Amino acid sequence: MKIDLSNAQQLQVLKGWGTSACWWSQACPKGEITDDIVNLLYSKQGLNLNIYRYNVGGGVNGDDCRIANPWRKTESFLDFDTEKEEYSWDFSRDKNAVNVMKRALELGNIDTLIFFANSPHWSHCSTGQASGSFLYHTCNIPKMNYKKFVDYFLDVTQHFIDEGYPVKYVSPINEPQWKWGGKYVWQEGCHYETQELVEIYHLFAEEILRRNMTVRLYGPESGEILGLTPEYLNALIEDETIMKVLDVFAFHSYHADDNPSIRTEFKQRCVDAHPELRFDMSEWCELPNKSHTKDFKGALITARIIGQDIALAGAESWTSWVAVNNFAINEDGFDYSDALITANHDFSEWYVAERYYGVAHFSKYIPVGSYCLYLGILPDSEHNTFNAFGFETPDGETVLVIVNEGDDKSVEINGDFSNMKIIESTAERKLDTVYNSAMLKKITSKANSILTVIMK
Repeated sequence: MKIDLSNAQQLQVLKGWGTSACWWSQACPKGEITDDIVNLLYSKQGLNLNIYRYNVGGGVNGDDCRIANPWRKTESFLDFDTEKEEYSWDFSRDKNAVNVMKRALELGNIDTLIFFANSPHWSHCSTGQASGSFLYHTCNIPKMNYKKFVDYFLDVTQHFIDEGYPVKYVSPINEPQWKWGGKYVWQEGCHYETQELVEIYHLFAEEILRRNMTVRLYGPESGEILGLTPEYLNALIEDETIMKVLDVFAFHSYHADDNPSIRTEFKQRCVDAHPELRFDMSEWCELPNKSHTKDFKGALITARIIGQDIALAGAESWTSWVAVNNFAINEDGFDYSDALITANHDFSEWYVAERYYGVAHFSKYIPVGSYCLYLGILPDSEHNTFNAFGFETPDGETVLVIVNEGDDKSVEINGDFSNMKIIESTAERKLDTVYNSAMLKKITSKANSILTVIMK
C-alpha cells in the first residue's frame, strides 16, 4: 500500500470531536467519579473533546411514565401543576447533569455547547408523556403546542446563557423519522413528519431572531445518513427564515457501518450540493452492537467509522452517541454497553471500554482547525479491512490514522518530512508510542491495529 502525501488535496476544516451527556450524567454522583470521567473525556490528557451535547429532558409527570430504566428518565426544569394548570420553574433540578456539564466546561477545552431534546416537555405532548405517541410514527405534540415548546426550550437556553454557560446551538428535534412510542418505549423520543419538522424549526428560527439570541439552530439530527435525510435537508433549505438561523445540518451515521458507498453518496447528494452549509456527524455508536466492551474490534470499527464519516461523508465534526452507558451483560458474560465508558447504575463500578481508544487516535492528535486530506484511497466495499485517513494540523503537522482490520500490511509513505512519530493501539497495548525519530519511508501496519502517524 502506497500513500502519497506530496500533493494531497485539502478538503473540509474540522470543527472538532464530541460526545453526549445523555443518559448518564444525571446519574453521575458529584465528586471524584465525575472529575475522573470528565477528565477522561474533555481534558487534554484524555480525549481532548471540544463538543458537548447536553440533554434538555422532557421530564416526568409524577408516576405517569412508561420508561422503566431510571437512566432514561429525565428531570425537567419546568413543572406543570395539572390541577391548577400552572407552570413554575425549578432550576435546582437535574443537578448532577448540570454539575457534569459545569465540570467539563471548567477544563477549558469546550468551544461548542449544544442543547438538544429527544422530546418536547411532557406537558406539551399529546400523551402527557415524553416517550412518544401511543401510536407508532405519530407526532406526540399537537400543533397548538408548538410555540409552547419553542418558548420552553429557548427559556431554558437563555437561563443557562445568563448563568454564563456558552450555549452555541439548540437542537430541538432528534431522529424524527423513527417510530417512537407505541406499546413499548425505552427512552424519550418524538416522531415528526417532514412538514411538522419544518414548521417547528421555522418557529424556533422566528423566535431566536425576535429575541435576538446568540444561539443558532443545529439539526435535525436525522437518524441515518440517507433515507429521509436528503428530504429533510431540501425542506429546511426552502425556508428562508430557517436558513437565517440554521448554521449546521447535523446527521447521525447509523445503519451503514459496513457500507462506505452510502457515505460517498451522501457527500455527493448533500454536502457537495450545498457548500454553504456545515455538516456535522452528531451521533453514532455501533448498532446493533456486536462488540463487547473488552473486545478491541469495537475500537477498530469506531476508528473506521470516524474516518469514513469525515473523509467520505464530508463531516466537519464527529460526536459519539454517549460517553457512558449502563453495563449490559449478555448471556456470554460480556458487557455489550455501547458507550466509551461503561458503569453500573450508581457508578460504584465503571471502566473504560476498548472503543474509547478508537476515538482517541483521532481526537488526541488532530485538533480543531485541521484540514481533512484527500488521499485517493477508497475502501473495498466488500472487505473494507484497510482504511487510511489524512489530516493537516494548524501547526503544519501531517497526521495519518491507519485502521487495519485485516492482515499485516506494509505501508509506503511519500512526502517531504523529516520526523515521524507513531502511536499504536492493539488488543494488547493502547496509545503506545512505538517510534519517534527520523522519517521512515515504509512502516508496518499490524493486523487488527490502529496507528496514528504524525509527520513534520
